[in-house]
Amino acid sequence: MSKVKVKTLIGSVVTVAFFLTAIVAFLFYAFPENVASATGFGPYDGQRILTFCAILVAAMFLLGWLTEKAFDFAGKSGLYFQWGRIKAESDTPVMNTIPGEEDDDEPVFSEDAVAEYLRFRYGRRWKRKVRLLLVMGNRDDVHKAAPGLCNDLWQEGDGNVLIYGGDAQSLPDEIFLSKLKHLRSGQPVDGIIQVMSISALPTDGERDALLRYRQKADHQLGWQVPVWLWLTDNATDAQQGAETAATGVIFGPDGTVKGAGEGFSTLALHLQKAGMAQILNNPADCGLLQLSLRLRQELKASLDVLLGGLMQGSAAFRLRGVMFSPEVAVVGSVPNTRPDTLTWKAVIDDCDAVSGRKLGFDWLKMMRLILLSLIVLWGAATLLSLIVNRTQIYQAQETARQAADTAKPLAERLHNQLVLQQAIARLQHRETTGTPWYTRFGLNQDSDTLAALWPLYAKNNAQLMRDATADSLRQQLNAFVQLPPASDARTQGTQHTYDILKSYLMLARPDKADAGWLAKNALKALPKRQNVPAGTWQNIAPKLLGFYAQNLPAHPEWKIKPDTELISTVRQILLKQIGQRNAESGLYQEMLKRVASNWPDLTLADMTSDTDASTVFSTDEVVPGMFTRQAWEEQVQDAIDEVVKTRRDEIDWVLSDKTHQTGSDISPEALKARLTERYFTDFGNAWLNMVNSIQWQEATSLSEAIAQLSLIGDVRQSPLVALMNTLAWQGKTGQKGEALADSIVDSAKKLIGQKKNARQFIEQAQGPKGPLDGVFGPLMGLMEGKEGTGANGNLSFQSWLARVTQVRLKLQQVTSAPDPQAMSQMLAQTVFQGKAIDLTDTRDYGSLVAASLGQGWSGFGQSLFVQPLDLAWRQVIAPAAGSLNVRWQTTIVDQWNKAFAGRYPFKATGSDASLPLLAQFLRSDSGRITTFLKTNLGGILRHEGNRWVVDPSASQGMVVSPDFLRAINQLAELSDIMFSQGDASVHFELMARPSRDVARVQLTLDEQNLDYFNQMESWQSFTWPGNTYYPGVSLIWRSVNSGMQLFASNQGNWGFIRLLDKALITPLDASRTQLVWITADGNPLKFIIRSELGDGPLALLKLQGFTLPASIFNVAAGTEGVE
Repeated sequence: MSKVKVKTLIGSVVTVAFFLTAIVAFLFYAFPENVASATGFGPYDGQRILTFCAILVAAMFLLGWLTEKAFDFAGKSGLYFQWGRIKAESDTPVMNTIPGEEDDDEPVFSEDAVAEYLRFRYGRRWKRKVRLLLVMGNRDDVHKAAPGLCNDLWQEGDGNVLIYGGDAQSLPDEIFLSKLKHLRSGQPVDGIIQVMSISALPTDGERDALLRYRQKADHQLGWQVPVWLWLTDNATDAQQGAETAATGVIFGPDGTVKGAGEGFSTLALHLQKAGMAQILNNPADCGLLQLSLRLRQELKASLDVLLGGLMQGSAAFRLRGVMFSPEVAVVGSVPNTRPDTLTWKAVIDDCDAVSGRKLGFDWLKMMRLILLSLIVLWGAATLLSLIVNRTQIYQAQETARQAADTAKPLAERLHNQLVLQQAIARLQHRETTGTPWYTRFGLNQDSDTLAALWPLYAKNNAQLMRDATADSLRQQLNAFVQLPPASDARTQGTQHTYDILKSYLMLARPDKADAGWLAKNALKALPKRQNVPAGTWQNIAPKLLGFYAQNLPAHPEWKIKPDTELISTVRQILLKQIGQRNAESGLYQEMLKRVASNWPDLTLADMTSDTDASTVFSTDEVVPGMFTRQAWEEQVQDAIDEVVKTRRDEIDWVLSDKTHQTGSDISPEALKARLTERYFTDFGNAWLNMVNSIQWQEATSLSEAIAQLSLIGDVRQSPLVALMNTLAWQGKTGQKGEALADSIVDSAKKLIGQKKNARQFIEQAQGPKGPLDGVFGPLMGLMEGKEGTGANGNLSFQSWLARVTQVRLKLQQVTSAPDPQAMSQMLAQTVFQGKAIDLTDTRDYGSLVAASLGQGWSGFGQSLFVQPLDLAWRQVIAPAAGSLNVRWQTTIVDQWNKAFAGRYPFKATGSDASLPLLAQFLRSDSGRITTFLKTNLGGILRHEGNRWVVDPSASQGMVVSPDFLRAINQLAELSDIMFSQGDASVHFELMARPSRDVARVQLTLDEQNLDYFNQMESWQSFTWPGNTYYPGVSLIWRSVNSGMQLFASNQGNWGFIRLLDKALITPLDASRTQLVWITADGNPLKFIIRSELGDGPLALLKLQGFTLPASIFNVAAGTEGVE
């Protein structure tokens, strides 16, 4: 037997070649530059790529089809292969298509064998020529309807193939159904013949199973096909060899149970007539009469029940008819040959009138319809595009022919050139915005048409417009050169010649061409052409010249060859006429020089008007008169406008040899902006330089300080108020007045929204309103504040003046008191204790005001807002500092000296200082020193950890003695070590270390013993002073050659400190220190001490020679009291 054909190698090769072609075409279309640089081919136009690929693909398919046909004609099946199978398996013969008697196994349906058979018999398109019918039913019943089909599995005859599908009462065989789909991928079968025996019609359960299994099989196949019931009858007599007519009922496409019953009744009448005729011929042949009788009796009821179940419900059969046949089982002599009976012919003929129904959405059918629609639309659009493009090409050819005719009059040639120009403009517009859809579809020729028209346009334009324009411009430039150098005609024609030269250079340098400017100015220089009517020339000339100017930058090849010598000469003449461009700084300095002579310098006295500022502040600096508001409004502003107008920069690419265009900085507006910005920068710097040089006159007494505060606080006579008003007025120089309409609108918005909108916590600036806002903005914000609220938060100049007045009144109360010295000391003491008063609050407020002005006004703010109050504050606290020094001396220092002077450890004597008394002074919470500092210096000193530091904001003007700070911090550190629990107590650990020639060491501290005789070292805890009535310390040692010897024995609480004073102390790390005592024999007695905090008991050694400073502040001798 022949092998089963699966796939062709030729088809696979063509398919692979098709996809490769598509990929290469995509690369050439999507990435033309990259492919061209990598391969050297391209870039190509998209239409060209599409056309070439279409031709190539068509050629490949044609070649493949011809090759396959050549193999078929040569008697070969083609080049076939099977994917994923080894060669040995591919050479194995397939199962015989005709089973023999020797086959014991049950035959298996082979779709490949059926396909191979049908391909050989009906050709490659056998699927369209062959009808596939699936026969279902019990093997015995099927054998009686189609003898031999159960064994053959398929039978064929006259293009009709019967395939045995198994028993319909069993689950669908998925493998078998997949083979059917593989056999014909579209519609697997054209119909189903369900064979049953009349004597064994299905019960209700069997009928339900039949429906469910049929529905499942239909879904697996994806198609619902028509079904015919084939009923075999064993009760009807039929003579052997008699050809029985086709007996049955065909329902049609809209068959119903009722219609089927009527059909059976009609069939019974026909059978009765035919049976009577048949029995007259042969009395033994009574089969038709028997079937007619049964259709009227019991069989009709059974068929009504059966058809009612099959034709109704959600899973109903597409039942086309019911056929009856006797049980005649005659097997054909040739295998796989379909029985040719009238009944089968009736079923097959009815099958031609009906087709299967696709389950679900038929994507293939939809794709075919879409593809067909696209082909029709594409064809129609292509035909339309062909007609339109052909017409346009003919029109372009006719236009080009008319424009190329040089024998016509000049006026007609100009008109033809305009028509050609309009055609090119239309093509340009399509190229930019896209061609109309009806001109595309691969037939658009706009680009080629445009490329073909450009050379003709350029040639005609050069003859008709360009050369004539260039000659006219050149003649006018020559005429200007011929004018006398100092003549009025040359001076008056400078600007006109500049325009002529610019137009001439644009024709020679297309990259500089300005279409609008060139069309306008070149037309002025272009004379009227002869033999052309004036109206025609005025209508056509602007259009022709404008189009040429518009397209000149994109076509550098249209440029003229300029007369370089003429251009150079004209440039030199124009430069001399216009003048070299002055530098911006030169223009600015020249303008200031003219203005400066008209305005005198502004001094401090001028700024303070009629007030006297010499007693409060002064400066020798002045503000140049040209940097004032009067000078700006009356002269400087006009002078800048004049400079901009008369010194305009006219040197651009026309009058220079540079190849780049100058920027917009040569415009009058830009020059005016730069000169104005430079002026106001110098304006602000001049004022800042002057105000920051102001120095406050330091008062020598409190009375003089009060007089200064009284003067600056008096709004009518204050020189500071006059100065601030002058600065605010000068700071608004250059501001533009707000329009009346804007003011009304803003006022209305405020009135309407004042209740709706919540007030802003911080009012942000709305942007600069003048050129000096960057310099004077902080000061004007301070001046504009009312009732304590200004642009700088809650800071305002009015509020500061009010606070200064409060301070002045407070100081006057001091001077007018019965005891000014005592009241001054009381105020200072209040501040020393950390309580705020009007004077310190105002001094802090002044510091905030100075800081709010910014870094640019730092000198001004310090001199006029900080120093007045700071110096007044110094006059108050200077006497109080001496008084506080005296209180410190009497309260603390004298008591300290009385308790500890001449006692150990403060002095090396035999008398010890009292530890309880020392605790009264040094306790960190309730000690005398701590209490004094918190009570009297709480506003100047603050505690940071265990150290006292000076608060700079509260101690301004007073200098705390460094020795005082050092002493109290030393005592505070000692207090943390000794008196952390209130009473004196230091916990530490000792560890003895072995030494050469020392056999034993014994240390006794307040009855706490450490006995070491060269055993393993260990730490031993000690407390000093110990809890004993006999405090003291002794150190005993023994050498290897002698007995126990006493090194030292000290009685009293300070005995251990005295012993430590004799030791050689070497720090080992942050917590351990080595102690070494040298005996008289030179032997070292070594110990390691480890403290819990700091240096432990070693810290007490720092008290040796300690004295408490006698003063807190460094006050100069002879400080006067309050005057």
